[in-house]
Amino acid sequence: MTVVIAGAGPTGITLACELARRGIACRVLDQAPRLFEGSRGKGISPRTQEVFSDLGVLDRMLADGMPFPKFRLYAGHDVVSEQTVSELLGVQPLRRSPELPYPETLLLPQWRTDEILYERLRELGGQVEFGTEVTGFDQDEDGVTVHTSAGPIRASHLIGCDGGRSRLRKALGVGFAGETLETERTIIGDARVDGLEGVFCHMFTKAGDIGERFSLWSMPGGEYYQFVATMPTERTPELTLDAMNRLLRERSGRDDLHLHGLRWISLYRVNVRMVDRYRVGRVLLAGDAAHVHSGASGQGMNTSVQDAYNLGWKLAAVLCGAPEELLDTYETERMPVAANVLGVSTRLHRLNFQRSTEPVAVHQLDVSYRGGPLAVDDRRTPGRLRAGDRAPDGLLDDGTRLFDVFRGTHFTLLAFGRRPDADFGSGVRVHRAAKSEGYDVDGDALVLVRPDGYVGVICDRVETVREYLERVSGTA
Repeated sequence: MTVVIAGAGPTGITLACELARRGIACRVLDQAPRLFEGSRGKGISPRTQEVFSDLGVLDRMLADGMPFPKFRLYAGHDVVSEQTVSELLGVQPLRRSPELPYPETLLLPQWRTDEILYERLRELGGQVEFGTEVTGFDQDEDGVTVHTSAGPIRASHLIGCDGGRSRLRKALGVGFAGETLETERTIIGDARVDGLEGVFCHMFTKAGDIGERFSLWSMPGGEYYQFVATMPTERTPELTLDAMNRLLRERSGRDDLHLHGLRWISLYRVNVRMVDRYRVGRVLLAGDAAHVHSGASGQGMNTSVQDAYNLGWKLAAVLCGAPEELLDTYETERMPVAANVLGVSTRLHRLNFQRSTEPVAVHQLDVSYRGGPLAVDDRRTPGRLRAGDRAPDGLLDDGTRLFDVFRGTHFTLLAFGRRPDADFGSGVRVHRAAKSEGYDVDGDALVLVRPDGYVGVICDRVETVREYLERVSGTA
């Protein structure tokens, strides 16, 4: 029986890739006639780059993207300041190291991210059924009947990746608590610009008042810029090219800049909301369908992709015989992450591009599932690396990169000290490991890394590893 995924954005296609490379049949449905055409979610965090590396698409993204530009603030024609993302957030920039191969946020328009992910899905044998709307569903103990504009589909599970206005979320009747900032609206779009030089996030103001700005983001390739302007609800202009040029002249105090070739434009209000449940029986929610927030932190697409990455291997495992309870850990692990992201994005939204006096981390490398149901660490004295943490990159004794060892659908057992004399089955690959900076373990320690690159177990007993594998895969 197939899995049905509603929504062909980054969340839905990432999930489809995760299932497809595990041999799980799935159908991706989207009511739109084609992939999204705008640049909306343009920042790919260091942690999401690691996810995309595992999926086999990062090289394409690095080739087409560029490092995050500096923020340049203008007062009329004068440049007031230039700041890096790290300076704006009050944090030290990350440095490349054997444990951290991708320290910088990558700038890539969402339309290109979607294209690359879809290319990968097609390589894995999958497709998106465009122009097909999910209109409802009925579920029972054995599956879900998904009602669509093209007819009913019988599925094992239905995953709602259908965005902030999710029809599936509303049909499930789950809570979606939070707030809506009714006093302001944000216009965002893509256009060509005449009269602009330099690769920056150009923030134009008439007299240095950052609250009255018109931002033009340089994008890879240089042909299009993303424009962003926030304003009081009662002053929102028409969504036309002429209106955007008038707003640019009004806010910048300049007449030498001109927008043309409008590709995409949208108006949105900021919602800060999240569901109280990620799963109701055989129907699950992921991405913006489960949590929405300000785009100020650039966390939306990254959090959504990592929802899919967490859910994918678990859903595949359950469909291959793992205990059904494994799906409950998706909500347990991802809900606190979403709550934290909502807090970070709201704080940065209120800062309104003013320099933060307290450090704010947005790389998501520190996301951890410590203390959760899938984190087992039985050492008497835990080290810096704990079960539930992201497994760092590094090198094996023969020079092989750990991320290359992790890449794929399997579990990885790193054996520090002597290699265990045990067979854990085809779903686990065992590697002898030397001491490395990222793995502060002692003696004959065993570190089991999950398929999504998080440490599941740190222990010194083979039996502990076997018991864990029984819980998450149904095999020992």
